[in-house]
Amino acid sequence: MSRNIDRLLEIMARLRDPNGGCPWDLEQTFRTIAPHTIEEAYEVADAIEQDDLPALKEELGDLLFQVVFYAQMAKEAGEFDFDAIAGAIADKMLRRHPHVFGDVTVESADAMVVRWENQKAAERAAKAAAEGTVPSVLDNVVGGLPALTRAIKLQRRAARVGFDWAATADILDKIDEEIAELRAELAAADKARLQDELGDVLFAVTNLARRLDIDPETALRGTNAKFDRRFRRIEALLAETGRGPEQSDLDEMETLWQRAKREETALAPEAPPNA
Repeated sequence: MSRNIDRLLEIMARLRDPNGGCPWDLEQTFRTIAPHTIEEAYEVADAIEQDDLPALKEELGDLLFQVVFYAQMAKEAGEFDFDAIAGAIADKMLRRHPHVFGDVTVESADAMVVRWENQKAAERAAKAAAEGTVPSVLDNVVGGLPALTRAIKLQRRAARVGFDWAATADILDKIDEEIAELRAELAAADKARLQDELGDVLFAVTNLARRLDIDPETALRGTNAKFDRRFRRIEALLAETGRGPEQSDLDEMETLWQRAKREETALAPEAPPNA
């Protein structure tokens, strides 16, 4: 391993040393660290979204530190260490890329995806056989994923075996159907039923994103950023009059929102001819 990896592992071991280590680090477990890992992964994604390479280097370091943390705790428990983690992923990459490290020929990136999925399906089937369970195409779609991400993964798995809409228009019709069912539940005001129907709407919209080859998480992050930007512009315009949103009303803020939209449109790059 590189000198810096060795140094990082030594730092982590020192932080977890019962004799003079960090009290906070010593209290942590796999479960308590997991939320931090998820947060660090999102911070990596945000740095990429912002095209901020210096930040990306820092955030990748933070994410690597999470792996080192887990490795140290597992080592203490006598289970595995950082080298075993690296070895396991190296073995997996060799196994799943025989066209690079073996004598298999793959004609295109699409063919590689098909081969990759077939390989993963074979691994799932082997695992199910070893455990004496019935294999499912939905096996290993992790329950802890963000809901939109898990929805699209479930839909993609089902689509591979033919459980899919025939056309995009069918999905739009399904969205309309789910919205109608949600409207029908509004009068009853049953929270559990409303939650169920709203979930159906979101699942159907995610299906549309899959069909359009759009990542719903990325799309929603973009809309979140847009809302953040425009609402801050509303606050800035109100501040010019010595007021904040609390001293305004919905009609005025809607007018300012439309102004913010027009300003963004005016500043947007002009589309090339025939775009």
